[in-house]
Order: sequence, then C-alpha cells, then structure tokens
Amino acid sequence: METGSGRKILIIEDENDVADLLSLNLRKAGFRVSTAADGANGLQKARDDRPDFIILDLMLPKMSGLEVCRVLKGDTVTAHTPILMLTAKAEEIDRIVGLEFGADDYVTKPFSPREIVLRIRAILRRGETADESLKAGPISIDPARHQVRVNGKPVRLTSLEFKLLRTLMQRRGRVQDRDRLLNEVWGYESVIDTRTVDTHVRRLREKLGKAGDVIETVRGFGYRLREN
Repeated sequence: METGSGRKILIIEDENDVADLLSLNLRKAGFRVSTAADGANGLQKARDDRPDFIILDLMLPKMSGLEVCRVLKGDTVTAHTPILMLTAKAEEIDRIVGLEFGADDYVTKPFSPREIVLRIRAILRRGETADESLKAGPISIDPARHQVRVNGKPVRLTSLEFKLLRTLMQRRGRVQDRDRLLNEVWGYESVIDTRTVDTHVRRLREKLGKAGDVIETVRGFGYRLREN
C-alpha cells in the first residue's frame, strides 16, 4: 500500500475534532503531522517548518484561510507548497475564490478522511515526475527546476497551473477534454466540478499574458495548445 513516506503535512484547523480526525488518518497513512488552531499561527508554522503539504480551513480565527493562502502563494519560499482548502462553505463562489487565490484543491465538510488522503497523495504525486524541457513559441518549461518563462522572463505559476500548462504542451495540437484534464492534472477521476478546469485555464492565460492566446478553447470539448 502506498504510504506518506514520512512527508510533513500541516493542518491549519480551529475545530479540534476535525484536526484530530485528520491527524489520526494521515499518521496511519504514513505522514508526519503538525497542527495550528488559527491562521496567524498556521502561517508562521508554514514558514518555519516548510511542510510538504498544507490542509487549510477557510474560516479561521485571527487570519482567514483565504488570506493565509494568498500570503503563502505570494511568497517564493512557500509558493509551490500544495494547499488543500477544507471548509464548511460549499457555494461555488467560495470554491472559485479559493482556487483563484492559488489553492490546489477544495473539499467541503463533512468529508471522508480516506478521500482526503487520496487527494493528498494524488497532488503530491504530480510533483514527483520530471520531464524534458518543453517549448511552445515564447513559452518554455523546465520541469526539473519547476520554471516557466515567457520570452525569457520567469512567470510564477501555482503547482496546478504548472501541471496544466505542461500537460497541454506535451499534447500540443490535441484537444484535451475537461474530464481528462481533471484526471491527468488533478490526479484522480472527476469528483469535482469541471468548471474548476475553466477557472485554472483563465488564470493561466492571464499569467502568460499575450502568450496565453496559444491555449485555445474548443467549445463543447475542452482545450488545446495551438501547434503553430
């Protein structure tokens, strides 16, 4: 059975029973776990301990989960640390805002601890493969260094945006439907709304600037990276 291989996970959650449930299941799965009960303390622990993964509640005392996510994703030291948002808020706008702030995944309460473990493994697995460098027009990717450049200038992407761009570049010219992208990029079968893909494509295009036009929308199907 796949284990956590001793990787460090930080749980930022103010509900003790939820934090305890997550800690128990993650430790059983082979992860090392630390916790923080408010946003400010969680942010400090993330900076000091450099965890491999963060589970972040949205509604936190002292500092909201969205603000913690924004700060972490805006810091070059922690920008590539995967974040899974865990919250009681199920409205689409809350999910989209969380993803816009750079979260890698989003799960609503109540949740299945096993699903959380599977999602964490899938997200961590995404970062383990290093492919050869890729180039499409002014866009270049160096997977080993996790770097993206446009016309030679570095572009900061979240881990999901990086994987999405790399997948499209690897399959240049071929249409990728949303369900397949969810499976390939997010690492599991479609258990979340396919509009999540649209949100990330929009953010990716914005960050790539004019070069983002290379990503085409194929109505009714999904997306494709232009061949020329």
